[in-house]
Amino acid sequence: MMKKYVIILILGGIIFPSEISAQGLNIPAKHWGLSFGNSTQFSGFRINVIEKDIQTINGINISVWQNKTSERQTGTFNGFGVGLPLAAGTANRNGLSFGLFGVGATHNLNGINLGILGVGAGNHATGINIGGLGVGSGGNLTGLNIGGLGVGSGGNVSGINIGGLGVGSGQDVKGLSLALLGVGAGRDLVGINLAGLGVGSGTNVTGFNIGGLAVGAGEKLRGVNLSVLAVGAGQTLSGLSLAGLATGSQVVQGVQISLVSGGVQVTGMTIAPAYFTVRAEGEDAFMRGLAISAFNHIQGNQYGVAIGVFNFAYQVRGVQLGILNHVKSNPRGLRWLPIFNTRF
Repeated sequence: MMKKYVIILILGGIIFPSEISAQGLNIPAKHWGLSFGNSTQFSGFRINVIEKDIQTINGINISVWQNKTSERQTGTFNGFGVGLPLAAGTANRNGLSFGLFGVGATHNLNGINLGILGVGAGNHATGINIGGLGVGSGGNLTGLNIGGLGVGSGGNVSGINIGGLGVGSGQDVKGLSLALLGVGAGRDLVGINLAGLGVGSGTNVTGFNIGGLAVGAGEKLRGVNLSVLAVGAGQTLSGLSLAGLATGSQVVQGVQISLVSGGVQVTGMTIAPAYFTVRAEGEDAFMRGLAISAFNHIQGNQYGVAIGVFNFAYQVRGVQLGILNHVKSNPRGLRWLPIFNTRF
């Protein structure tokens, strides 16, 4: 059988014009047709072992490995590529690529890329990227990205992102992100984010966020935020926040429901069965709205209604309803009152 193929190949080279060079055997022409070897500029059906110094390859390409030197992983592949085991070795890769080990490009990946182990790009990856272990890029990652262990990029992650353990980026994550452990971004996290342990970002989180243990943001957390333990932000927490243990921020706006809750400027409705606090004194520290807790500890000003077993406020422009109520700024004899207290 092997002799038969060899004879056919030899006859093909005799009958059809062909070119044999250090780059390989090309039939019927140097730059198109059928190629065996490292043709650097070719269109058609090509089979090569190690990709190196590529210019442009178009069509169907079957490769084995990439050159060990990144400087020789150049050029662009366009079409349908199969890696046995690695579909890589060029700067850019466009189209449909499949690799038993993985699919990769030193610069950009565009299209549909499936790697049994992983998919990766040195710069941007755009399209549908599925890696058995992971999907990653040094720049932006955009589209449908699924990594058995994780999905991540040094730039932005946008689209539908599913990581078995985690989804993360050095900059922004936008879209739908799902992970068993965590979803995180170095800057902003926007969209629907679900994680078994935690959801968080270095700056802002906006959207619908569920973190098994915690949801947090270094600056602003806005939207619907749900967690078994805690929801919090370094600067502002706004929207609907529900946590089993605690919610809080410097500025709190909206509806907060947790065992313990607090802030410096709190506006809206807070339900904290154990403890609610405004953590500072003065005109800039206040509660505006409704607070329901066993102990409402408002060290600043209360504008609205506080309902609890024990209510404390420095100054009240509203009402306190509870077993024992204390307004520090009231005249002596009116500071401590049962059932009801207000500003006198």
